[in-house]
Amino acid sequence: MTWFLKGLTIPFKILPEGLAIKLGESFGLLLYFFWHSRRKIALKALEETSKIIPLNTTLENFQLVREIFKNLGRYFAELLRLYWGDEGIFKKIRFKGLENFYKAKEEGRGIIFITGHCGNWELMAIAFGKLIEPIGVVARPLNSKVINRFIEDIRTKYGNHVIYKKGAVKEILRDLKGNRAVGILMDQSVLKEEGVVIDFLGRPAWTSRMPALIAKKTGAAILPAFIKKEGEYHVVEIGEEIELTGKESEDTKRLSSSIEDYIIANPSEWLWIHRRWKRREQID
Repeated sequence: MTWFLKGLTIPFKILPEGLAIKLGESFGLLLYFFWHSRRKIALKALEETSKIIPLNTTLENFQLVREIFKNLGRYFAELLRLYWGDEGIFKKIRFKGLENFYKAKEEGRGIIFITGHCGNWELMAIAFGKLIEPIGVVARPLNSKVINRFIEDIRTKYGNHVIYKKGAVKEILRDLKGNRAVGILMDQSVLKEEGVVIDFLGRPAWTSRMPALIAKKTGAAILPAFIKKEGEYHVVEIGEEIELTGKESEDTKRLSSSIEDYIIANPSEWLWIHRRWKRREQID
C-alpha cells in the first residue's frame, strides 16, 4: 500500500516544477467540484463570518472557496516535490522577523510558535527546520497509518520531529527545557476538556488552551508565525513575543487574535473547510 501511494505521487517528481504545480492546482479544483461536504462547510463558514467581519477580498464566497481548494492542491504539490528531494523551493522562501526568534532564543526559555492552517503551513515548518533550526511540530495522527507515515516522512525529512498530541506535553516540556522551539496549530475546534470558549472571527468557538498553559508553566516565549504567498515567493513572518497575563481565557484569546488577523487579511489562505465552530451545544 505504501509503494502504491508513493507511485501515485511520481508525476510530481518527474514533471517540471511549473507543470507539477499546475497538476496540484488541478487536483485541488477536482476536490472543489467533488468534495461536496467540505465545500458546503467552507461556504457556510464564509457566509456567517462575512456577516460579522469584513474580509479582505473582492471575490464572491463561491469564488473564494474555489481559490482555497486550488491553493490546497498547489501546496500539496510543493510538499510532494520536497518529499522526492527537490529542494528548489527553499530558494523561494523569505523570512521576516527572525530577530524576534533570535532574541527569544538568547533568553533561553524555550520557544512556542503558534500558528494556524494558513498558507502552506507544512512548508513553513519544514523550511524553518531546514534553513534556520529544527523544531518539534505538534500534530494529530491521521486515521490511516499508511498515509500518516507518508506525511510524517515529509515532515521529518529536513530535520524536524513530530510530537503527536497523545502524551505530547511531556515531549514539549523536554524540548522547551532544552531551549528548543515547538510549533503548535491552534485554529481548530477541540474537545471541551482540552480548551476554552473564546470568540473566533466573531463567533464563540472551542480553542486549545495548551499553548497558554504550557507557557505559564515553563515561562517559554510565544511567537506567532505565518506564511503567505507573495508573487513567486513564500514569505514567513515571525512576530514579536506575545505577552501573557496568566489568565487562561484572556491569554488564549490573545494568541488566537494573531490567527484571526491573518485570516481577515488573507481569507483565501485559511482552511475554511474545517468545522471550526462545531460543538456549539456544549457552549453555555
